[in-house]
Amino acid sequence: MAPRTRAQLEQSLIRRGCDEEAIRQVLDRFQEVGLIDDEAYAGMLVRSQRASRGLARRALRGELRKKGVPDELAESALAEVSEADEQDEARRIVAKRLRTMHGLPRETQARRLAGALARKGYSGEIAYCVIRQALDELPEHRRD
Repeated sequence: MAPRTRAQLEQSLIRRGCDEEAIRQVLDRFQEVGLIDDEAYAGMLVRSQRASRGLARRALRGELRKKGVPDELAESALAEVSEADEQDEARRIVAKRLRTMHGLPRETQARRLAGALARKGYSGEIAYCVIRQALDELPEHRRD
């Protein structure tokens, strides 16, 4: 069974019609003995989503909220991701996407790259900086 947050387990048990007081007691006990650890779950989710999907902090925050991770635990897990890490990941994404954009006008390349980064939660500031730098570094014959 995949790891779950306390909120996910609670919602699942409520949907199955379990008594809310019994749910609370069982989940409290699970937390006491370490079967539920939202902090560890948040850290694991941040690492895996960054590695597999290249998500930025903003998108990761949304994923954690969707999974029911408390805000203070989410912020603690997101603190592991520095702005430099985020810029490096954005550069990697842009470099990978640029390989498939031969022959497109520079404006089209920039627009598509900005959209890709925005969908992964990158700020406009990081996206603009990384895209401009990547396009400026392209050899003249590959720019459009």
